[in-house]
Amino acid sequence: MEKRGILVAFSIRTEKIKNSSEKSKFFKELYGWTQIVPKDNRTYSYYREGILDRMPHLKVDQSSFIVPEDKFEEIIDFFEEWSNKVIWKTFKVLLDRSIEKEFEEWEEE
Repeated sequence: MEKRGILVAFSIRTEKIKNSSEKSKFFKELYGWTQIVPKDNRTYSYYREGILDRMPHLKVDQSSFIVPEDKFEEIIDFFEEWSNKVIWKTFKVLLDRSIEKEFEEWEEE
């Protein structure tokens, strides 16, 4: 049986975004980010997890990615929170064996 994934493509509605920090917040919540904290002549680096860090995914471009079909509900919830500022479309795709295997390995970790 072939495994299916969901391709998500999105676009920021720039006219609805208040400022660049709001746009940055969206991308940080989705993809995660590294926080750099300087203290006492040293620098500490902390990785802050995004929603895609919690599931297998394949980033196709800055504004598109593929997730397994069974993980899609969490993505929908995230995009619905941003529905007035982000336009998104979804497409069902069949995963080839290499991507399917990559997703399975990710879930085993």
